[in-house]
Amino acid sequence: MDRLSAEWRRLYLPRGGADAAVAAVDPTAGAPVLIDPKGRTRALVLEVAAPPDWARLSAVWQGVQADLDWPAPAIAVSGTDGHQLWFSLAEAVPVAQAAAVLEGLRQRYLGDVAAARVRAAPGSDAPAATHPPSPARWVPALQASGHWSAFVVAGLAPLFADEPWLDTAPSLDAQADLLSRQKSIAPAEFETALALMLPASPAAAHPPAAVPVRMPVSVPVPAAPPTGDATDSARDPRRFLLEVMNDPTVALALRIEAAKALLPYT
Repeated sequence: MDRLSAEWRRLYLPRGGADAAVAAVDPTAGAPVLIDPKGRTRALVLEVAAPPDWARLSAVWQGVQADLDWPAPAIAVSGTDGHQLWFSLAEAVPVAQAAAVLEGLRQRYLGDVAAARVRAAPGSDAPAATHPPSPARWVPALQASGHWSAFVVAGLAPLFADEPWLDTAPSLDAQADLLSRQKSIAPAEFETALALMLPASPAAAHPPAAVPVRMPVSVPVPAAPPTGDATDSARDPRRFLLEVMNDPTVALALRIEAAKALLPYT
């Protein structure tokens, strides 16, 4: 296996056992198979296109690191009309959860960008006529435009602000080197983001005005009989947020975000 294919498998493709059959690395095929037979994915892709706008997408790249404590996603130029962020998950999640987090990122950082310009994979179940095309295609690859898509380092991304492509094929070794420095989002980091972006009730979507944001010293978690199921708190967003807020091992930025999400209940 070549180095670039190995990095694609490490970061984005389904892994292990029966899933290996859908994890073929074939850039000539147009689009990789990023969803395993159980309907889970490890790859989340967000693109701003038509026209490209790296200045806006860079707000997402910076925001997920500062606000969610995520590792920096890979940056790609599409070879056509947009810039992309590729997020890697350490463990596969249901596509519905992946799509929900991408929609949360869109609303949080790109809320004033026309929805038709923001493409996501996995996307919503909206009809194809109203949903932008999926941006999840092989990178690097030659596009119908005659230009190449490619992963690029953050420092060079502004150079492709108006022309998000390469005129010639990039070095595959250089692309592999770039991906080798990418890290995957840990399960706890993803679950925290999911809880923060999915309000537990309509009231959470419209918090009271003029409420000061304070970091509570401690809020007791309601007692519950042990069930042996590690996903109990993930199914109860309020309980999950309480645990995040009171956990001293969690990054302070995430604890503050959890406190903000709990304001309507305190």
